[in-house]
Amino acid sequence: MLMLTPTAIEVVRTITSAEGTPEDAGLRISTADGAETLQLEVAAVPAEQDQILTAEGSRIFLDEDAAAFLDDKVLDTGQDANGQGGFVIAQQAQYT
Repeated sequence: MLMLTPTAIEVVRTITSAEGTPEDAGLRISTADGAETLQLEVAAVPAEQDQILTAEGSRIFLDEDAAAFLDDKVLDTGQDANGQGGFVIAQQAQYT
């Protein structure tokens, strides 16, 4: 199952609690046409087949393909070479 770092939990909670966002909103992670390209969006509710992860007030909705791909991964945050912040996906073995 996808693990979340404390920093990722905080960022997800911040994103999904922005003004005008429904109370039960979550960060939805889905795949583009079943590929290993992930799409992220704030969703008011999970899709019918989504797996729902909750951690310390944050909610993540995973479509079936994304859940399978992320099963042994960790969602974290980080910066790229240009200093742009974002989510980072790594193997769980790197965090245990």
